[in-house]
Parts: sequence; structure tokens; C-alpha cells
Amino acid sequence: MSIYAQIGGRAAVEAAVDDFYRRVLADADLAPYFTSVDLRRLAAHQREFLTAALEGSDRYDGRDMRVAHQGLAVTEAHFTRMLGHLVDTLHGLGVPALTVAAIEDRLTPLRRAIVAR
Repeated sequence: MSIYAQIGGRAAVEAAVDDFYRRVLADADLAPYFTSVDLRRLAAHQREFLTAALEGSDRYDGRDMRVAHQGLAVTEAHFTRMLGHLVDTLHGLGVPALTVAAIEDRLTPLRRAIVAR
């Protein structure tokens, strides 16, 4: 069974993305990254990305992670905070710890593409 199915599919991903962005936008260190961003569009891309990353679909039409984050000057610390907010979101939604760890393991390698070099 895919991680996507294990966590509850579409409804779970939608709830996770909504809660994740609430947390991120409340974080004074991260919120500035989103001041001029169309959050509705971004959330839609995030749902599509997470669905694909968690094997709910093999379709992700968004930009390459490196291209999407180019010029944003994302630091190691900010990447870690973002991932931490996602982990906290998943725990808050009742996703089992082993499943959260598996999701974190899938997303951690994105650090190389997202963090500014």
C-alpha cells in the first residue's frame, strides 16, 4: 500500500497542505518567502507534488524543485524549519510516527535542489 493510501489519500493531503501553510505563514522566519506568492496556486502545486511523492499519482506537472526555488536564497535552516513544520503537521493529523519518518526520508533529499548554494 502506498504512503498516500496509508495516510488517507486526497483528503489527508489536502488537510496536511492547509495546516502546513498555516504553520509556515505563522513562522516569522519563513513567512517572508511567501509575501508575494499566490498561495492558492502554491497549495495546489504542493498537493500535486505530495500526492506524487507519496505514490498517490505518478503525475506532477510543477516545475523542477531547483528551478522553482532558484533565487529564493533558501538556507539550510529554513529548509529544516519547513520540513519540521510538515512533520509537525503530519503528527498533528495522527499520521503514525513510522509513516512520518518515511515521508521525511522521501523529502529530505530535496534539500540539495532547494537550498541555495
